[in-house]
Amino acid sequence: MRELNQRAVLARLRSAGPATRPQVAKDTGLSKPTVGQALLDLERRHLVREVGRTSAGPGRSAVVYEENPAAGFVLGVDIGRERIRLAVADLSGATVSRVDERNRCRSARSLVQLVRDLAEQTVATAGISFGDVVSKVVGSPGVPDPETGALHHAPNLPGWGRKGLLEELATALGPGLVVENDANLAAVGELTAGAARGAQVFVCITVGTGIGMGIVVNGQLFRGAHGAAGEVGYLPYGRPEGEEPPERGMLETEVSGHSVVRKAHAFGLDAKSAKEVFELARRGDQSAQRAVAEEAKQLAFVVGAVAAVIDPELVVLGGGIGSNTDLLAEPLEQALRATTPLRPKIVAGELGETAVLSGAIAVGLGSAREVVFDRTLALKTS
Repeated sequence: MRELNQRAVLARLRSAGPATRPQVAKDTGLSKPTVGQALLDLERRHLVREVGRTSAGPGRSAVVYEENPAAGFVLGVDIGRERIRLAVADLSGATVSRVDERNRCRSARSLVQLVRDLAEQTVATAGISFGDVVSKVVGSPGVPDPETGALHHAPNLPGWGRKGLLEELATALGPGLVVENDANLAAVGELTAGAARGAQVFVCITVGTGIGMGIVVNGQLFRGAHGAAGEVGYLPYGRPEGEEPPERGMLETEVSGHSVVRKAHAFGLDAKSAKEVFELARRGDQSAQRAVAEEAKQLAFVVGAVAAVIDPELVVLGGGIGSNTDLLAEPLEQALRATTPLRPKIVAGELGETAVLSGAIAVGLGSAREVVFDRTLALKTS
């Protein structure tokens, strides 16, 4: 019962912010003496701390308590083909350090080592030790396979599909590691702090070097039977050319950063990157605008297929390509009108390049708070 009371008090401080003992008692329904004992126990375990005093009228002032954000830390990692982003957050979810580096690795071994080096740098910048990090969440393209330790369906990261890779990452980053699909984490990020706040059924489509989709149903991630739900890059598109499916998927070949450049070249534009194509389109270049319109038409195929199967209330577009909704929205809506009567609301993601990291921190916080509570309880009773 004592532990349950502590959890109730801590949950109140976490969800509604700093409060006095009478406020906590009122909000939790616990008696003032029970709350006082719980706060004393939590303070001894360094899970709550005093942040000041307040006085609502005559008489003695009351102590204000809050959850101690420094009781533990979370490390989030976003591994992309172009960039690697890391962040350390405290238990309040506030970011205390960030690192953003180009990914120049050409092998899985060098990429794992780079992630380890950047993790050490990010933790050191936060002014803490690796032992203070109680949860680590890595977002990566692909589908984690716990049986083989591989990350399947991540063709843009060389060697990422080999057996034992998950164990290598766990060895590099230490205990408490979770590896999750990056599109899934982007969806969690948009759900907790972005464009999908309050949504119960939605998808987050990220288009960049590749294409992926996170699916949320009834407020929870939907991964499918084998973790591959949302791998829309493998949707059939066009006609198969051989007896084996292409490594990158038929749709991903047509809807990604490389396909934008290819479309631009077909319209006579000598662009070197998708970013350049979108910049030219914004400046009124007609060839670039035609390439963008073609990209939007093919993206409409994805949205139409998803709408027919999942019926989402919201489609969030993200990633380096998908975030250009100012240019994609009109031709995308036009293509949808000509394709299907099922047209969910389409919005731009609010988190931009931080969506995966935001989701990683959110997932990490869920487990970190439990780990810290259980760990300090064990220390207190030992």
